[in-house]
Amino acid sequence: MGKKRKTGIEPTRLENFPMWYQEAIKVSDLAEHSPVRGCMVIKPWGYTLWENMKNILDQKFKETGHQNAYFPLFIPLSYLQKEAKHIEGFAKECAIVTHHRLVKDQEGNLTPASPLEEPLIVRPTSEMMIGEMFSKWIQSYRDLPLLINQWANVVRWEMRTRLFLRTTEFLWQEGHTAHATKEDALEETMKILKVYVDFAQNILAIPVIQGEKTETERFPGAVNTYTFEMMMQDGKALQGGTSHFLGQNFSKAMNIAFRDQEGNHSFAWTTSWGVTTRLIGGVVMTHGDDDGIILPPRIASAHVVIIPFIHSIESKKNILSYCYRLKEKLKILSYHGKKVEVIIDERELRGGEKIWFWIKKGIPIRIEVGQRELKEKTLSVGKRTRKVKEIEWQQEEEFCQTLCHQLDEVQNHLFEKAQAFQNEHLVEINSLSDFDDFFKTKKGFASVHWCGDPSIEKQMSEKLNVSIRCIPLDGDQKEGSCLFTGKKSPRRVIFAKSY
Repeated sequence: MGKKRKTGIEPTRLENFPMWYQEAIKVSDLAEHSPVRGCMVIKPWGYTLWENMKNILDQKFKETGHQNAYFPLFIPLSYLQKEAKHIEGFAKECAIVTHHRLVKDQEGNLTPASPLEEPLIVRPTSEMMIGEMFSKWIQSYRDLPLLINQWANVVRWEMRTRLFLRTTEFLWQEGHTAHATKEDALEETMKILKVYVDFAQNILAIPVIQGEKTETERFPGAVNTYTFEMMMQDGKALQGGTSHFLGQNFSKAMNIAFRDQEGNHSFAWTTSWGVTTRLIGGVVMTHGDDDGIILPPRIASAHVVIIPFIHSIESKKNILSYCYRLKEKLKILSYHGKKVEVIIDERELRGGEKIWFWIKKGIPIRIEVGQRELKEKTLSVGKRTRKVKEIEWQQEEEFCQTLCHQLDEVQNHLFEKAQAFQNEHLVEINSLSDFDDFFKTKKGFASVHWCGDPSIEKQMSEKLNVSIRCIPLDGDQKEGSCLFTGKKSPRRVIFAKSY
């Protein structure tokens, strides 16, 4: 047998995907565990990713008429009790503030002193707080629609945490809207789902399956929950984000009422929707390889790194001067509405160490500059989607003129590769034995007929640790026979293991 190739990350994805993921996060310097159990510190390379995602989505929300606002981190306990299904759904995840003020006890230790009159919930989501404010702001049909979004942090007390995928505290955006009619609210719900799907596929380069959640998986208190599900390289599903049609459930609970054009008293129709820093984990698990993470150029923390190869003091000045001139040329370029971000790695390390450092961090394009490049007036260009030693020699002017096109080539390659993987591992299954075998021996999504019986979801969760990820909005909508009961099934659903 030949010698095993050394990779940037050990173990490899095939050897142990969960450990590979944790190591990929570590070596790429995206985030690390904090001293607070279940929480994380997002480091600059990772936070820049979130900022880029945030900026793009924020622009899309504003283009569709939404405004940003901010609401309190703390929610009175009594507010959550107003909507029964909502509090039932979040009760086990709530962090609760019961005291204020610290004093020293007899041993000199700090201890809580003053109980609050009413416990405060650290927001797990803001439907009830925002609903309270909507009830004050909305009086007439003229106040509608009200389209609000906030960028914030939330806390959900998780027992098992994993960086980006599931942490006690995470960052997100949450949109909340109120409308005069059911039709307007439904239109809003689907409009936002479309914004999310477009963002996932065209910006994150992640193909998705969009659909409706079953009643079991629905957001607590919602009438309908719509989702976009992403297939990771281990075949598991990652819920990318959700858009909820809340009907009048929350408006009745929080008295979000108005006078319509005929002067009648009506309750508003509301929606809520959100995506989180979980998307960063999705990017890592969709595109990463055994050498590290790979960042889609349209949200990458930086686009190009220039690596000077300096072997003597005499050559240092000329090589660095050239690198800075090249950087200035590239910085004036615009890529999808954003200036091209260029880094020069001047650290006193060997060239090979620098190359591997940036491969692990997933930067789309690297340029190696040494005496040879200066002499021949060419650039040595490496792309993260190609093998480490697969270098292209390009003339400087040609490279500058075609850089944005080359970045798009990387972007498109990532999407096409992920789409091919999804196509290969999305399987129609028509027998129960094949269904069992699929989830015991293979990986991916199973498209099967299901009659709508929620007890089957529970059985499959207990037996195979799988759940219905969504009822797809696209694809095969023909009737059939339920795989589990033989009863009439209106259409196929997607079963998968999930994060």
